[in-house]
Amino acid sequence: MADEAQNYSMFNSQALVDVVGDTTDAALKASRIKKFISVLGGRFFNWGQRKSLFPLHLGIKCCALEMAATGGSRFDAERFGVFFRSSPRQCDVLIVNGPISKKFADPIVRLWEQMPEPKWCIAMGECAISGGPYYQSYNILEGVDTVIPVDVYIPGCPPRPEALIDGFGHLRKKIMRSGVKSASGPVGDAPIILGDD
Repeated sequence: MADEAQNYSMFNSQALVDVVGDTTDAALKASRIKKFISVLGGRFFNWGQRKSLFPLHLGIKCCALEMAATGGSRFDAERFGVFFRSSPRQCDVLIVNGPISKKFADPIVRLWEQMPEPKWCIAMGECAISGGPYYQSYNILEGVDTVIPVDVYIPGCPPRPEALIDGFGHLRKKIMRSGVKSASGPVGDAPIILGDD
């Protein structure tokens, strides 16, 4: 009786998970169901990723007003599955809008690194793309792509909310083509530039 109690206490939950996991894994590999489940799961996660984008609610200058208008009641980005969040740990899209000073480059990189994978970046407006009217200024970066990788460029000064919604549509197409791999990993295709047909 003491031996049975000892065996029961020695067989903890982690050991049970390991034994069941190894047995199930071997059975799934033998029947080729594991590959089917991984393909089906990958497609499901890709669908969920592109249908619910969570951009970081970060505004620097005048493009931030257009970004706020995109989330407002007139354009209502939520009906397209775009939900603005205020914490980088809950976001998967970083919208950079406005000129990036050399002093603000480190916080932008820190926000980018705090975002979980997979993640994407949208450069919105001329200031974020090339420096805008502050081009070749002593303290403004010539585009956010000098510090973080950019997936979609939305030109304009400032771009309209419709252009930002169109940029999210192009980002969805890019996610669909590349799976759930983001620009922080190996990039297979070039960034998307709106209006470049």
